[in-house]
Amino acid sequence: MNWLWITTLAYFLIALESILDKFLLSSRRVAHPATYAFYAGLLSISAFLLFPFGFHLISVQSVFKEIFSGVIFVYGILFLFFAIRDNEASQVIPVAGAVTAIFTYFFSFFFLGEHLSVFKFWGIIALIIGGLLISLDFSSNRLKHFFDGFTFSVFSGFFLALSLSWFKKFYLGDNFINVYIWTRIGLVVGAISFFIYPYWRQIILASLFRFKKPQSQDKRSGIIFVMNKVLGGVGSFLLNYAISLSSVTIINALVSLEYLFIFGLAYLFSKWVGKIFKEKNDFFTLTRKLAAVGVIAFGMFLISL
Repeated sequence: MNWLWITTLAYFLIALESILDKFLLSSRRVAHPATYAFYAGLLSISAFLLFPFGFHLISVQSVFKEIFSGVIFVYGILFLFFAIRDNEASQVIPVAGAVTAIFTYFFSFFFLGEHLSVFKFWGIIALIIGGLLISLDFSSNRLKHFFDGFTFSVFSGFFLALSLSWFKKFYLGDNFINVYIWTRIGLVVGAISFFIYPYWRQIILASLFRFKKPQSQDKRSGIIFVMNKVLGGVGSFLLNYAISLSSVTIINALVSLEYLFIFGLAYLFSKWVGKIFKEKNDFFTLTRKLAAVGVIAFGMFLISL
């Protein structure tokens, strides 16, 4: 099951990217989520390095669909950055991931005709439950209201589910490299579309002007950002390749692996920058996380059958 190993590596790289996203956004090293999403989308132009390995022209209708799906994807990422900026990544990512998995199941069932076995269906349910269990805090009164970025997380999950389901549909009718390049063009178009909103245009242009006389912290942040997006780009490429090989519903359900990686990485980062990454290590929290790991492992077992 090569796609399973590819998916695992992809989610590890994406988890590392999410942790660094949290660091850059929460430390205010990046002025605004729109600025961050703009550069993230713009860097997708690097997909043209794959041009010699399978790119070809497609119909005008297909061009519009594939580029539009990429635009939807970049707005899903934008909503995710809004949620991550002021909330715990280990809380935001599982909610967005669960919403993505649920909507992907429905989109795939109705529009792609995907029918899962009983084992795989319950495996997906277990992964969603495990992902939510590992992310929620049942102590005090925190579950009596949604966290501030909950709405952004839900919108992010919906947009990502819609775009990834479309990606899968395109992969069924064309080679992987060609679809990947055309949809990445969509990410670039989506990033440029941020200029339509005056405030976003203003802060993005201001960030461009800062490149002329960068401060030392700006240089360090820029290096971290580029390295982070390279990792994320490789993770995204591997994830899309896994989607082209297997069920998009199953691949998205395996996002629970990302939750595990995020918690582990967040714990390590909390030793370095504790003001940004705060992880509880009391008995109840550790027990809950171990139980969640067991549920996720069981879900992966069911999916692998």
